[in-house]
Amino acid sequence: MMKKLALLTLLLYCCSAKAQSSYTPTPDNLAAREHFQDMKFGLFIHWGIYSELGAGEWVMHDKQIPYNNYKRLADFFYPQAFDAKAWVQFAKRAGMKYITITSRHHDGFSMFGTKASPYNVVDATPWHRDPMMELAQECQKEGIELHFYYSLLDWGRPDYAFGSPIVNGEPVNGNWPSYINFMKSQLTELISNYPGVKGIWFDGYWERTNANWHLDEIYGLIHKLNSSVLIGNNHHEAVKPGEDFQMFEKDLPGGNTTGFSGKSQISQLPLETCETINNSWGFNINDRSYKTVKQIIQYLVNAAGNNANFLLNVGPMPNGKIQPEFADTLAVVGNWMQKNGESIYGTRGGLIPPQQWGVITYKPHVLYAHVLKTPRQPYIFIPSVEGKVSKAVLLADGSKLKIKQQPEGVFVYTDGLTLDPVDTIIELTTD
Repeated sequence: MMKKLALLTLLLYCCSAKAQSSYTPTPDNLAAREHFQDMKFGLFIHWGIYSELGAGEWVMHDKQIPYNNYKRLADFFYPQAFDAKAWVQFAKRAGMKYITITSRHHDGFSMFGTKASPYNVVDATPWHRDPMMELAQECQKEGIELHFYYSLLDWGRPDYAFGSPIVNGEPVNGNWPSYINFMKSQLTELISNYPGVKGIWFDGYWERTNANWHLDEIYGLIHKLNSSVLIGNNHHEAVKPGEDFQMFEKDLPGGNTTGFSGKSQISQLPLETCETINNSWGFNINDRSYKTVKQIIQYLVNAAGNNANFLLNVGPMPNGKIQPEFADTLAVVGNWMQKNGESIYGTRGGLIPPQQWGVITYKPHVLYAHVLKTPRQPYIFIPSVEGKVSKAVLLADGSKLKIKQQPEGVFVYTDGLTLDPVDTIIELTTD
């Protein structure tokens, strides 16, 4: 098996760099990008052996746990309550259309049955199950898309040589070709062996921005294996050739409140913003800073108004269960999406900039004005509306609102209207 996989990978690598340098998205890839934008709401999952310590996914680094000591966590990783069906149903109840999950994080532990390293959930734990395969199969059954998070950074592998100086694009103390080939082998497995995978979400590039990551080869390999698999990279820089969507970590596109997006420029690619449901990515037993239903809905709406998907993260507990606090909150979000999803799913944003009172999403001949803050005047003003607006109604109950259209835009009068404290949605029909 290893020889066949290595041969297949080698053949693909030989042509990948050349293919990537002249890569043009295929019709399948372009269709996948459109579908990705239509979904709008996804579930991010950070889960691994680090979950056992209940201090987030950076615990090995932050607590300076020696790698060989940290690896012992695999010896007693046994998530007896893990249920792929329950996770997928959790996402569906919340109104989410896709799941992005950590197949390998910075600690280097593979949460799937890889042949490229024995340091994986099937071979190195007493559990001996492949949660990525179970999740992929369940996602296929339920019509949920599956994307894999994959870390370029590895704190433990000798060939990566974490902390080594970089000279001529490679770590002095490591074996860079070995590490690049290791990643290619794993990515080949993830795309070839797991059914229905639609995206790869890279992270860790920022740890060595002066390294030659061989992205042309890696991206070319992925597109060669399956042209409809979308590639994104959380490098916090302008998009690079071969990427299919652009993500913004804990910020809306164009924002830089975290300091991550200072080198980012909003591209014409599909956009995605990711955020945590509390303050942690991986399970943190002391983190009780749970976001409210209102905060989550308004983040989702603002993302859609900025033409971006919203990828909301949870960190399941080491036993494989998702915290009940998260389930309760997202069930309410799901109820809201059932009632108001037409103003989010399949829409686009950015046609009209965000306003003081909220944002606008749109479909052909329909605008949705999301009033998130009480207007300063007894009306909202929507600038630069193309076409004639024939009517404006509340999405909640269909009641008509008075409008006045001028060359500079449309006035929608809200006097006497009781505004929803979360989001008052006004649907405008245009000719």
